[in-house]
Order: sequence, then structure tokens, then C-alpha cells
Amino acid sequence: MAILVTGGAGYIGSHTCVELLEAGHDIVVVDNLSNSHYEALVRVAEITGRTFPIHIMDLTDKQRLRSIFEEHSIEAVIHFAGVKAVGESVQVPLKYYHQNMISTITLCEVMDEYRVYRLIFSSSATVYGMPDEVPITEHAPLSAINPYGRTKLMIEQMLGDMVAANSAWRIAVLRYFNPVGAHKSGRIGEDPEGLPNNLIPYIAQVAVGKLKEVSVYGDDYDTKDGTGVRDYIHVVDLAAGHLKALHKLTELQGLHCYNLGTGQGYSVLEMIAAYRQASGRPIPYVITGRREGDCGECYSDAGKAERELNWKAERDIHDMCRDSWRWQSANPDGYRNRAIALAERL
Repeated sequence: MAILVTGGAGYIGSHTCVELLEAGHDIVVVDNLSNSHYEALVRVAEITGRTFPIHIMDLTDKQRLRSIFEEHSIEAVIHFAGVKAVGESVQVPLKYYHQNMISTITLCEVMDEYRVYRLIFSSSATVYGMPDEVPITEHAPLSAINPYGRTKLMIEQMLGDMVAANSAWRIAVLRYFNPVGAHKSGRIGEDPEGLPNNLIPYIAQVAVGKLKEVSVYGDDYDTKDGTGVRDYIHVVDLAAGHLKALHKLTELQGLHCYNLGTGQGYSVLEMIAAYRQASGRPIPYVITGRREGDCGECYSDAGKAERELNWKAERDIHDMCRDSWRWQSANPDGYRNRAIALAERL
């Protein structure tokens, strides 16, 4: 029996593969490598000392997906696959609706055909839109404000309808806050395509000398230092949450939503200061105007995950920055150098 990990070559997916393998699970990875690297999976095997089947394919290919369920005895699915850049989703919304929605529909149809009903879905705090209050609980109003977030929310609603129609489904929806950091080995980490969309990889590229300075969007919020406050969570803690959810689905029925965050907010300037300390490098920054759609504070109440999954984030801001810097300094160009060599061999 094996766990199917869609999008397993991605940032969160690769770290979750490590956690699954080290816990003794067998895995099968599906990824189309559109925004990830095969090299990440090579390094997952190196870290864990275990090999696993890898299928380079798109989830919208139903026939190939059926063949994977035929070839491997799949017992559950952890579904990471999808496109995820908020800004790009505004520019090319159809790409996001097609890729994220159709791939999930296809996956669920094949799961149903093969009577595989345990699913963990990679959702996002973007489903909460502009929060009315913090910390955010799972009962907060849902109102995504961009196409990426709306795809996540639509999929959550679709999964709820599936559960209502067929009680065999056991689904955990994990709403992530802001994943950062890297594996302690420094071998796998976040490798954004082009200019980073998120704060920590941007800070990391400034620290390593690839970018000039960090743009801080607004310093006039009603927060401790005027800059935006977010809930940053170490990616290894996040990966461990998937393992806890997987085990919980053996006893739960229906659909259950969980926030995965630390429950604590850090400001942009706090993150810059912590990264400066971790890297020993200067992190120049410039204050600019607020971005449209940004809110002052956004952080989680993760108490439900602690109560029901026995999960709690263990790593703090210093662990996040230290592990991120270890990855970035050892891999200033991410996976690309070895990825090119591997592509030539495939």
C-alpha cells in the first residue's frame, strides 16, 4: 500500500515526502514539473535513503492516472499539485481555473473509480480573504479575493459536496498560512521561478546578493512597527501536519478543515531582522506604498489542529530563518545547475 503524492516535487510536497518516507510509508509521486524540479525528488531519496516511483505527468491526463492506480496499490492521496502565484492568477485566471479545478476533478473521479476515499487537500489561508478579526479560526467567513484563492475555495466546496453525496469519503482540508524555511540538511528548500512572490525567499535572495533590496509595502498599518504582520510556519512543521492528518483519517469520516500555522504573527521588519541575524548579511530595504488587497494582520488560531490532530508547530522564527539561509547559501541558484544535467539525461 502506498500514498499518492501529487505535486511531490514542489516545495511543500518534497518536504512532506521526506516526512512520509521517514515514518515508514511507501509513496508514489506524480508531478508535471511545471513549477518544480526533478532534482528535489533526487534529493528526497538521498535524504531518506529510500527510492520511490516517480511519474512525470499532468493530473488532467485521466488515462495515465488510471494506469498509476492500476500499477500501484494506492491507499490515500495527498494533493499538492496546482499553480499557486496570486499575482499571476490575476493576469491569467483561466490557467488557474483550468489547472487547479480540472486536475482536482480528474483526480477525485479516478479515486472514486478505484474506491480510494482518503484525501488530504492542500488549501490556503487565502480562502479567508480579508479577515474581519484575528486570530482566524476555521469558522471565519470565507471570501477569497483573487483567482488563486477562489480555486482553493471552489475545490473545498466541491469536496464538501462529494462528502454529502458519498459518506465513504474521508477528507482533511489543510489551510496553510505562510510556509518558510527548509529541511535541516539544506538539500531541499523553496526555489521560486523568477522573481520571488513571497517575503522570505525574496529576503534570502537579497542576503545572497541576487537582489538589491527588499521592498516593504507600507509602514503605516496599525501593527507593532507599522508593517504587515503574517503567520509564518516552518515547512517541516507543515509537512508533519500532513502526516498527522493522514493518521487521523483512519478514524474520521466526512470533511474536516484545519488551520496550519503557529498562531503568532511576525512583522515584515521582524522577519528582516531575524534573517539578518541568521545570515550575518546586511538586508537593505526600502519602504514603499501599500499594495492593494493587503491587510495589516493575518495569523491563525491553530487550536483545532492541536486538539484533533495532536499537531502543533514546534519551530520558531529563528529556526525558520536559519534553515532558509542554510538552503539558500548552499544553493544560490536553487536546483537549476543539477536540474539541467538531469534534464539532459531524461
